Amino acid sequence: MVFPLLVAKGEQECLLFSKLANRHGLIAGAAGTGKTISMQVLAEKFSRIGVSVFMSDLKGDFSGISQPGSVNPKIQERIEQLGLEDFEFTASPVTFWDVFGVQGRPLRATVSDIGPMLLSRLLNLNDTQTGVLGLVFKIADDNGLLLLDLKDLCSMLHYVGDNAQEFQNSEYGSVSAASIGAIQRGLLVLKEQGGDQFFGEPALNLDELLQTDSQGRGVINVLAADQLMRTPQLYSTFLLWLLAELFEQLPEVGDLEKPKLVFFMDEAHLLFKKAPKALQDKIEQVLRLIRSKGVGVYFICQNSTDIPNKVLGQLGNRIQHALRGFTPRDQKAIKALAQNFRSNPKLEVETIITELEVGEALVSFLDERGVPGVVERAFICPPQGKIGAITPEQRQQIIQQSVVYGHYEKEIDRESAYEIMKARGEQTAQASAVLQKQPKGCQADDIWASMAKCAVRAADKQRGRQIIRGGLGSILGGRR
Repeated sequence: MVFPLLVAKGEQECLLFSKLANRHGLIAGAAGTGKTISMQVLAEKFSRIGVSVFMSDLKGDFSGISQPGSVNPKIQERIEQLGLEDFEFTASPVTFWDVFGVQGRPLRATVSDIGPMLLSRLLNLNDTQTGVLGLVFKIADDNGLLLLDLKDLCSMLHYVGDNAQEFQNSEYGSVSAASIGAIQRGLLVLKEQGGDQFFGEPALNLDELLQTDSQGRGVINVLAADQLMRTPQLYSTFLLWLLAELFEQLPEVGDLEKPKLVFFMDEAHLLFKKAPKALQDKIEQVLRLIRSKGVGVYFICQNSTDIPNKVLGQLGNRIQHALRGFTPRDQKAIKALAQNFRSNPKLEVETIITELEVGEALVSFLDERGVPGVVERAFICPPQGKIGAITPEQRQQIIQQSVVYGHYEKEIDRESAYEIMKARGEQTAQASAVLQKQPKGCQADDIWASMAKCAVRAADKQRGRQIIRGGLGSILGGRR
């Protein structure tokens, strides 16, 4: 069954058809024009028909979606204006997440999950440094050493740096001490920003994001991102990793009557800031292919010109709030936007886009045939949940009511590269101490051979458990 979702209403109803919701979308407009409410309305509509949602909450505004809304003069006026006779206030099922584990369930990934390409972007590495980081991952992989958290990666960097000459004389090639130092400094900065809390176990199980409640409503996963946004690179890298993991792990399902998950990417311009062309091309490729896995991606930004044209061309469902033509750049963007809509002879889009009221938008959704609809000037429907934040007590109550509360809260630190490298160092120190105590004529080779066997046995415990190459994984050439 295909669900027509009433999102906005002007002279015509603006319906988003559930079957075409996986063709991605865009919500754009200047600050304070109503983008947040549009996101909340869409999230609620999707949840009602059993579609799970993931969305970032940059200011705490979306937590109110977990509580029923209440009438006020503005909402009552909008309900009457749009003729919403069956409108009712209701809460949505919500799961709160937080990389730092304060305002939601802890959300983690392993270093191996992120992979060298996204990690190099996070650390602002150049091409040479990125190559060395990839080499460190390969050495860990070849030796069966798991990279789970940042101390694992720091141990491997220290080991590779100390043995750079040995690796240079082998199949691995040159290892620059300057590059090792740059990576280590980048990790130090990341730790100071609290980014090390993101790396570790238990890592996120994607099935957690695809839940429905007892009434068949899709759960809305809200990421508390106010603190995370203080480190924009970590925020954007996390979103790219999560999108990539969804692409890699979800099975092909084709075009469903409704998506399995809708993914809202707020401050979407950060995904492409300083991103090399190769990475932009891969993001475009993921967007093109992920819809067949039942995932719709909706970008939210102030100006759609911040989105690369190849990506923008794939966003079939659009809500454009007001723009202010104060600068030459704004005026140029307005002209470009006017050309991106299917024209409506009744509307002068280039003029109207600067005149839209708060909560009013130019809306163009794909019709039942998958063709972009004629652009309509319309008012967004009011949300059914509360507008704004809930209290910390209400948030904690929702977090603790989760049926699996406690699973992600208990951090795991199993044996990985750090522990194995530390054990090898202790074994080497013991061997040196034994050598110093041996009488003249004792065969040192026997002692070193014994210690080497111990090190091999330690490595063999991990061998065969190859590092998972996350962060756009196989489509970037990494092995899964």
